[in-house]
Amino acid sequence: MTPQADKPSSHDVITGNWRPSDTSAGRVPGYGVITNIINGGIECGRGYNDNVANRIGFYKRYSDILGVGYGNNLDCYNQRSFA
Repeated sequence: MTPQADKPSSHDVITGNWRPSDTSAGRVPGYGVITNIINGGIECGRGYNDNVANRIGFYKRYSDILGVGYGNNLDCYNQRSFA
């Protein structure tokens, strides 16, 4: 729950406490920015990526099992990495 360096905490994104101050970097609330926080230097800002697509697939599967919605902004294909 503790933020790292220049990144928000994933917890703040999930709970809606994070408000982006850099939307020009494509970083908007949603699952995509959580991927960016965790692994953005490798997976984000490079267009379509199989790893990101697979991660989204798992996210959707478990969301369906839990009976919760996916929300918006699931990918980080066009987000500049925090790293």
